[in-house]
Amino acid sequence: MFAARSSRQLKRWMVGISATALAFLLAPVSPAHAAGGDVPVPQSSFNAKGAGSVSAADVDFVVKVRLAGLWEIPAGNMAQEKSEDSRVVQIGKTISAQHVVLDQLDREVAKKLNVDLPATPNADQQGWLDEMKKANAATFDQIYIDRLRAAHGKIFPAIATIRASTRNDAVRQLAQQANQFVMTHMTLLESSGIVDYGSLPTAAAPVQPGGGPVPVDANMLAQASAGRSGIPGASTSVILLVLAAALVAGVITTMRIFRAR
Repeated sequence: MFAARSSRQLKRWMVGISATALAFLLAPVSPAHAAGGDVPVPQSSFNAKGAGSVSAADVDFVVKVRLAGLWEIPAGNMAQEKSEDSRVVQIGKTISAQHVVLDQLDREVAKKLNVDLPATPNADQQGWLDEMKKANAATFDQIYIDRLRAAHGKIFPAIATIRASTRNDAVRQLAQQANQFVMTHMTLLESSGIVDYGSLPTAAAPVQPGGGPVPVDANMLAQASAGRSGIPGASTSVILLVLAAALVAGVITTMRIFRAR
């Protein structure tokens, strides 16, 4: 009788474990938890030495990063002084401080590559700064948010192009760091709730709709549908079901061994 009761308890225990394990195996992964839910902090993972050829586009990118800091740092400082909205004040403070860091990273790369950097904003940037200086508390916030959001929207795709195409490791590292900063700044600016999206330029119409930037063949589509499992032709769901079946088989075998005893 004691043996029968122990067998029933063991059976319930093993079934409970099996159910828990199956739920764990088949549960979808939450992207938010997978990414940590936080904005990544730009870090150096390339150990860049400045190796690799430097193109004219690379030099232009390094110069543009410097120019961005030359006007966005004083613009952020003005936001802290002129805005009466605590959100805009904090946005200006954060963007200004982060551009100080990005500017230092940029100047280090320029030194490695012997790139001459400007010391003053260009004409357009100076015009935006002058516009902000003339604005009063009632008009400043909209001008500040819209000018910076438009500028970040223009540089964002340019950074992606450099990150994907440069041959120089220092420029590649700077592009990755700048990309994370710019994404953070765009998100901050949009958190103000006053971005005039209607005034932003729209994307150009695709030359070949649906064609994509790279040719896609049947083999690529088959590999994509395989679910990144690492096993050709096997999807992630199939592998999970196989693992689940193996787990159940193991549980049944264990129960038989205990029952025999």
